[in-house]
Amino acid sequence: MIVITAAIFGALLGAGRARAHGGTTLDMAQWAAGFAIAFALLGLFATIFLERSL
Repeated sequence: MIVITAAIFGALLGAGRARAHGGTTLDMAQWAAGFAIAFALLGLFATIFLERSL
């Protein structure tokens, strides 16, 4: 659940950053995908850490 939430949050954050810098639709899609992957990986590590520690 953490991974999905982090990926969605990352996609929204990436698209917002691209839009703030005046990016086109394809720029927003690329930034959203990159941020979603990065945040999903962070969420995966957080999930693994929480599962191991609890």
